[in-house]
Amino acid sequence: MNIINSNSLLWEEHLPGGNHWSGRLRRGAALRLTDLQGEANVSALFFNAEQPLERYNMPDTLKSQHTAFLTAGFVCQSDMGRVLCSITADSLGWHDTWCGVSDASMVLAKYGEKHYQEHRNAMYRNGRDGLLIELAKWGLGVRDLVPSVNFFSKVVPDADGALSHVPGHSVAGSHVDLRFEMDTLVVLSSAPHPLDARPDYAPADVRLSAYRAAPVASDDACRLQCAQNGRAFVNTERYCGVSA
Repeated sequence: MNIINSNSLLWEEHLPGGNHWSGRLRRGAALRLTDLQGEANVSALFFNAEQPLERYNMPDTLKSQHTAFLTAGFVCQSDMGRVLCSITADSLGWHDTWCGVSDASMVLAKYGEKHYQEHRNAMYRNGRDGLLIELAKWGLGVRDLVPSVNFFSKVVPDADGALSHVPGHSVAGSHVDLRFEMDTLVVLSSAPHPLDARPDYAPADVRLSAYRAAPVASDDACRLQCAQNGRAFVNTERYCGVSA
């Protein structure tokens, strides 16, 4: 793992397993997500912080980059053809883009019932409710729930097209770095992946580390991934009022 220089570190925060977080990351900042225990899942949504009607678009992101998953060198594009964030480092090579998040009925059916009234912070949480709680803090709601990126999770199809979660894909210390190309509202849930087959509710803790990213070079791997990425970077730079 590349060490974050202490001079560039902005802040760090601990995200307990099953919990949720949201915040604004400015253009030029980066965010490292680190799996602290193994088997983490972080469901992420991204919005233009100035105009949240513009948000991460899964179909456009995958189609334009000719991929079904995300890893280093790829970007998360908005529905306006701009780059919200780029994946600049990744120790895993595969992050799920298809499966969305768990909901209350899934968690109840798989793990049983544990409410806050009796169990306090050991209650069972689900991804959908966690994201909705964070979205509400920014004036957003159910209609703003779009397909998420599930960092640290790998899902593969069998011969019949049925999807399954790959156990053990992420180990303690696995990380992914996101560089923000525009001011972005980031919404996260660390609840279990909806296809995680483990019988026990055991979401892993994650460390969030924000730092100042190096300027985007002309030969940046994310920019050069494909022609559409190059156009998306130009669209983003024009929107932000900066030159390429």
